[in-house]
Amino acid sequence: MSASDKFNVGDIVKLVSGGPDMAVKSFSTISGGVFRCQWFAGKKLESGDFAPESLVLVRSVSTDPE
Repeated sequence: MSASDKFNVGDIVKLVSGGPDMAVKSFSTISGGVFRCQWFAGKKLESGDFAPESLVLVRSVSTDPE
């Protein structure tokens, strides 16, 4: 499995070390491959780039129609 296959856009992840739930926004091949994630700190939208190894899945985007 390649790093870009680990998570999908919209998946909810968090850092292995803890912290807020974050939404995966995109994957970039910069620096060997990082996920751009977004989260809210109060009312402020924050974002950052994280190595796949530093993230764990909280819940996956459902691809099943309801």
